[in-house]
Amino acid sequence: MIPQRRTVTASGAVPSPCISVCVMDAASGLCTGCLRTLDEIASWSVLGDDEKRAVVAALVSRRFSVKAVPDGRG
Repeated sequence: MIPQRRTVTASGAVPSPCISVCVMDAASGLCTGCLRTLDEIASWSVLGDDEKRAVVAALVSRRFSVKAVPDGRG
C-alpha cells in the first residue's frame, strides 16, 4: 500500500507536495513528480494555506487526467 501524504502538518501548515522528482514534462508543462506547474512550484513559499490547499486539490484531479508517458519499453 502506498502511504498517504498528510494534507496538514502538526503545526497546521500545508506541506509541499514535492517528492524530489523534479523533471518538467514539456508536453503537459507539469512536474513529473508532483504534477505542479512551474508557477505553482515557484509561488509555493508565498501562497497562503487556502491557496496551497487549492493547488493540492488540483493535483488530485491531475493524477487522473494525466496520461502515462511511454517509457520506450514493451
